[in-house]
Amino acid sequence: MTLRRLPDFLLFTLCSLLLTGCSMKSIVVSSLGGFLDDAFIAVNEESDLQIAERSIASNLKLLDAMLKTKPNDEHLLLLASQGYAGYALGFVEDENQFRAKELYLRAKNYAQKILLEKKSFQNGLDGSVENFQTALNQSSSDDVPAIFWTALSWGSYAYLDLTNPDAIASLPKIEAMMKFVAEHDSTYYFSGANFFLGALYGSRPAMLGGDMNKSKQYFESALRINKGKFLLTQFYYAKYYAVQTQNQELFEQLLSTVENSSLDIFPEQKLTNAIAKKKAAILRSKINDLF
Repeated sequence: MTLRRLPDFLLFTLCSLLLTGCSMKSIVVSSLGGFLDDAFIAVNEESDLQIAERSIASNLKLLDAMLKTKPNDEHLLLLASQGYAGYALGFVEDENQFRAKELYLRAKNYAQKILLEKKSFQNGLDGSVENFQTALNQSSSDDVPAIFWTALSWGSYAYLDLTNPDAIASLPKIEAMMKFVAEHDSTYYFSGANFFLGALYGSRPAMLGGDMNKSKQYFESALRINKGKFLLTQFYYAKYYAVQTQNQELFEQLLSTVENSSLDIFPEQKLTNAIAKKKAAILRSKINDLF
């Protein structure tokens, strides 16, 4: 997800320093680099959702402040993108979709800023799907993180706004980006591109671009790669493929796996798996409406 909470006095002090002269600001930002990486690891190991939610929100503003000093720092941009996307997914979208959309847009803009350093992406993002694919073809495996987090945030935004023609029109570019990630590094973020594509193909009927065979293949690939330990995979498998195919038995089996799995199955991702459990409970409560 993102960062553990700094004590309020320390957070205030750091933000104050970031408002001082350029040289001091650069020193502060540079000195925090290692701390941010350690904090990122620590919060992912947190299983208490209330602690995590309070921690993440305040530290996102610290990242925003740091990016005022180093606006093109790729490492900070990726942390901010992951942080805002994770916060929206885990703590906002089930209660307030309008607010979640705004947070996903922030996440998208941070990761996308890395891509826009390349002229090919500048032209492709505003152009046709064909132009966009050309930009992707000029990319390499080094671009996988920025492409993934741009696509994940953009796609999450679009799926909360599918009555908007612009959101629907963005799906082919989002699909192309996730296919790029799946082809260049299928293991990235616990096979995130595979389970995202599984959701993409499994969420729509065939006449609107859905493909249940592809959906199942992508979800099964993700489960093979992450060994079923990243529980959001099973959650999305149930939410999209199982519901779209009206396979209630699979739906209940997948949700039971999420609900019954120990958080110790993946100690480094206790927080994300705790969020998956929360979402599985919400989804199960809707079973009579879904089948």
